Amino acid sequence: MRSNQMKSGVEKAPHRSLFKAMGYTDEELGRPIVGVVNSANEIIPGHIHLDRIAEAVKAGIRMAGGTPVEFPVIGVCDGIAMNHTGMKYSLASRELIADSIEVMAMAHPFDGLVLIPNCDKIIPGMLMAALRLNIPAIVVSGGPMLAGRVGSTPVDLISVFEAVGSFKAGKIDNMELKALEDEACPGCGSCAGMFTANSMNCLSEALGLALPGNGTIPAVHAARIRLAKYAGMRIMKLIEEGVKPRDIATMEAFENAIAVDMALGCSTNTVLHVPAIANEAGIELDLEIFNTISKKTPHLCSLRPGGPHFLEDLHRAGGIPGVMKELARSNLIRTDILTVSGKSVKEIVESVNILDHSVIRPVDDPYHPEGGIAILKGNLAPDGAVVKQSAVAPEMMTRKGRARVFNSEPDAARAILEGEIKPGDVVVIRYEGPKGGPGMQEMLTPTAAIVGRGLDKEVALITDGRFSGGTRGAAIGHVSPEAAAGGPIALVEEGDEILIDIPAKRLELLVDEETLNRRRASWKPHPPKITEGYLARYASMVTSGSRGAILKKLEAM
Repeated sequence: MRSNQMKSGVEKAPHRSLFKAMGYTDEELGRPIVGVVNSANEIIPGHIHLDRIAEAVKAGIRMAGGTPVEFPVIGVCDGIAMNHTGMKYSLASRELIADSIEVMAMAHPFDGLVLIPNCDKIIPGMLMAALRLNIPAIVVSGGPMLAGRVGSTPVDLISVFEAVGSFKAGKIDNMELKALEDEACPGCGSCAGMFTANSMNCLSEALGLALPGNGTIPAVHAARIRLAKYAGMRIMKLIEEGVKPRDIATMEAFENAIAVDMALGCSTNTVLHVPAIANEAGIELDLEIFNTISKKTPHLCSLRPGGPHFLEDLHRAGGIPGVMKELARSNLIRTDILTVSGKSVKEIVESVNILDHSVIRPVDDPYHPEGGIAILKGNLAPDGAVVKQSAVAPEMMTRKGRARVFNSEPDAARAILEGEIKPGDVVVIRYEGPKGGPGMQEMLTPTAAIVGRGLDKEVALITDGRFSGGTRGAAIGHVSPEAAAGGPIALVEEGDEILIDIPAKRLELLVDEETLNRRRASWKPHPPKITEGYLARYASMVTSGSRGAILKKLEAM
């Protein structure tokens, strides 16, 4: 056992003494020791209940003959961090989470890990750690929030963000806004649509590193507690059999996960996180793989924010196994690969029935013939940009517009909310990339304001920052190279014409090369927005959004 390094032999008597100071018995120390990584806190609705999940996991470990040892990690609530300096820290927290788990699992050589995340950066951070450490590991999330209700209308957090724009435009009154504020988030869980948290929880299941149901069983259902107990029991089997994360998360498994991503219409943030997770397994995912898989994978589920359904609807219809079953019908995924359940993908999908074909459409009757995400390239984004094409209105799929240029997200949000942005404008927000932000802020406030003011079929937004999974409309992010690195987005001027052609995967600044060269010669880097502390260090080490905003390798620094 790996844990023997800290508990076996005469030389480890002092170590055992320290364990006994905490109440561990000789019997407990004789068993495999499993680290239970709990991201519970009192600032994220998706994490407020994770202590219950952790207790269930520990019960499962004990039932299967192991000794659980719990330790915590940090977590940022993206919604609460939105539209102020706090959002700069969200993406950057992913690396801290991965690093802190590595520290704990190397300092204390556990035989395996059960990872308990639920929201945004916590899930990919934990998956990165699992693949970096490559000791037996399994993920079990806290599950999605139920949709709220205002009267008979189902609502969620994005309803509130968009309502702010509607209120500013005089479309709703203060009482209507307050009703949404009070009812949109009815309890614990990751926010109810296919936003980043639920996208990543679903993809951890599609990748094979979580049990069936991980992405969709609602947080408040008893089945979520049972799932956590099963996860605790399964980790003991993975330890016994020596099955490690890299045995499961192969190139074929990542291709499966991307296919499910496309079928679900997941968050654009998956284009940051999936390559970063693969990188930890020594697998390089070029951005073009997203277009390749998207082109052949139909969009089967129309979930919030782009459609009417919530995670509870997807769960009722058949969950991720149901989606994978439908994809398998057309050989769009590999089914002969291993999962932490001990079953192959083929065995999992054969055991499930699709119960609602309006939620999980057949492959021959999809919502869209292509997947939910597209990678755009052109002279404005030579290394690529990302758009959730399944959430773009048909009128905006091909569009020319005049640039309205802002060097920060707060300036752009203010202009939109105050009515300064008009039909035909393309809002350009730059110096918000991984290095320039720093931290690549999410742009939910400006995109929701565009929707709330009724401009989502007339105004586009382009940024070297990123978007919330709750963003909808012609919102194009991750423009690479970013402005802070001298990318072409730094050369855009007020009134320039920009072409967006999502079907052709093009993003062009319609300015002649001679003019661009003249602008480039006079360009000067924007002063750093943060010059001390963690974010200053992060900005000095982070790579492009096109590479998943991973940190530079030590030898390359």
